[in-house]
Amino acid sequence: MPIINSISNIKKDMQEWRRYLHTIPELGFEENKTSEFISKKLSDFGIEVHQNIAKTGIVGVLHGTKPGATAIGLRADMDALEMPEENHFEYKSLNNRNMHACGHDGHIAMLLGAAKYLSETKNFKGTVYFIFQPAEEGLGGGKVMVDEGLFKKFPMQTVWGMHNWPGLEVGKAAVHSGPVMASADGFKITVLGKGGHAAIPQLASDPVPVAASIISGLQTLVSRNIDPVNSAVVSVTVIKAGTASNVIPDQVLMEGTCRSMHQEDRIKLEQGIKNISINIAKASGLEAKVDYISGYPATHNTLQEASEASVIAEEVLGIDSVEKSMPPSMASEDFSYMLQEKPGAYIWLGAGNPGPGKMLHNSRYDFNDEILPLGASYWSRLVESKLS
Repeated sequence: MPIINSISNIKKDMQEWRRYLHTIPELGFEENKTSEFISKKLSDFGIEVHQNIAKTGIVGVLHGTKPGATAIGLRADMDALEMPEENHFEYKSLNNRNMHACGHDGHIAMLLGAAKYLSETKNFKGTVYFIFQPAEEGLGGGKVMVDEGLFKKFPMQTVWGMHNWPGLEVGKAAVHSGPVMASADGFKITVLGKGGHAAIPQLASDPVPVAASIISGLQTLVSRNIDPVNSAVVSVTVIKAGTASNVIPDQVLMEGTCRSMHQEDRIKLEQGIKNISINIAKASGLEAKVDYISGYPATHNTLQEASEASVIAEEVLGIDSVEKSMPPSMASEDFSYMLQEKPGAYIWLGAGNPGPGKMLHNSRYDFNDEILPLGASYWSRLVESKLS
């Protein structure tokens, strides 16, 4: 079952939608114009529209031609990134502070394309929920939707996500049986000392060498605490201390990120960061305060749904089109909150090789419009298969 012909016929429409959305990038929980555009399209398709979920989020409700108790949710993210765009095509961002540098404009267009097709055919029984989620980029819009009762108001058995993936060739998809993307936590470590003249260090309590020892100690967390077959990262990315070369500072502030694929490793790393920091400082007669900031959990596909996603992707894209052994990404995704509540699968749709300096979150990135019919066909076949 290849790309759906009627979806191929609306490729130009999807491209126009996508490129319009690219001109109006909006940050998390501020996607007002984007939300209005989506709501208008869904309404035009005859789909029941529910607005103002997690501020700007939308759920479209569509019932098939036959009654059925089964329901599934399809999710697309809506927000842009706070960064200037360096592209110069005619549909570049009209806001010099924001841009769609992750392809959420394309994700919206693909789900709208599927919504249009399914609203015309209704070749399924049961209900499909089109979930347009705000604030994926760091603000946890997925969690807010869940906390506001997404799955109680719209009772679905499974939930599904998709992301365009530059570097994976067009016509391919990657489906993981288990971990897809990492949890993303942050930490702040403040080493408290006593400042003084750099020429008289014995009269001060220097926090700088202690901070250096803590950084070195943190490098052993993954190598000596995490199973080598599991992926994890601890990175100190910010160090702030001192005002002059001849002054020992009173304190050193360090910040960083902590990522892992498994919850048990996540717990180990949090405890390890606290233990190393506090005890190294204590051994030197100083104090370390640790603020651990829990972010997105790891994104895990459920096995049955990953298998079903693979079958549908292969039906749409062709034999041997699905990569099942690609390594997970250490990036994070707040679709993970939805997968904590419901079975489902999050796939990567190949977007080709855009060239150096044009990958995700780059100021010269642009979504590949050639994959619009592929994503919309995948969504549509998934609905028709799950709700057959």
